[in-house]
Amino acid sequence: MSLGGGYMLSSREGRQIPAIGIGITAKATGESTREAYSLFEYAVPGGVNGPPPHVHTREDESFICLAGQLEVMLGGETFVLSHGDYLLLPRDVVHTFRNPFDDEARVISVVSPAGLEAYYQALADLPPGPKDISVMESVMSRFGIELRLPATQG
Repeated sequence: MSLGGGYMLSSREGRQIPAIGIGITAKATGESTREAYSLFEYAVPGGVNGPPPHVHTREDESFICLAGQLEVMLGGETFVLSHGDYLLLPRDVVHTFRNPFDDEARVISVVSPAGLEAYYQALADLPPGPKDISVMESVMSRFGIELRLPATQG
């Protein structure tokens, strides 16, 4: 069936990128959107944390919750997203997410402009096993992402 250059993907279909300990499915990338945006479907199992606190300097993100619940920390506030909830995560604002609940959370993430897929792939290409924080920071900086770990008490 011709879609005039478009395409259709069912839930969980697309390019799987095993990057940050969650299920990342790339549904649309810069290649298919003329670099306008990327769209991902995240599957975050219960009890799983997402990435450490970080800031995107090049792109804005949006989350739309499809199923379950996801806790998102954004600029010092905590939000719990449930089915149908939308949250804008603007560039230059520290954020992270986790799923402290029992059920899997599924979220659509729209990132504009496109390019986050290359970052996820760079992380997926790292050797398996525990990640060296300096290596992670180096990868992040190549894509305009800044790690913002909380200060340690000494």
